[in-house]
Amino acid sequence: MATMSKADLIAQVAAQAGADKSTTAAVLKAFEDTVTAAVKKGDKVMLTGFLSFERQARKAGTGRNPQTGQSIKVKAKKVPRVAAGAGFKKIVNGEAPAPKLARVK
Repeated sequence: MATMSKADLIAQVAAQAGADKSTTAAVLKAFEDTVTAAVKKGDKVMLTGFLSFERQARKAGTGRNPQTGQSIKVKAKKVPRVAAGAGFKKIVNGEAPAPKLARVK
């Protein structure tokens, strides 16, 4: 199983869109900033059929220190949640064909 780095992602998206890498990197950074700011504010960002991003509240509770076994209090906090859309799930499960990708130069 291979891992796609951010640089690999930028190169592939640039090739797919027929754009240069610097413009693609700027667009991906703007996308990342926009989603992060919106979710922090409490908005849900949906790319229908692909992914959704939202903020969830996690309640305070009790956890355990794995080294000592001692109970510890865990504070309530907000956490990001990312969920795959139906179209994305179908492609991953082989129920729909994956998009054809352009060659990276």
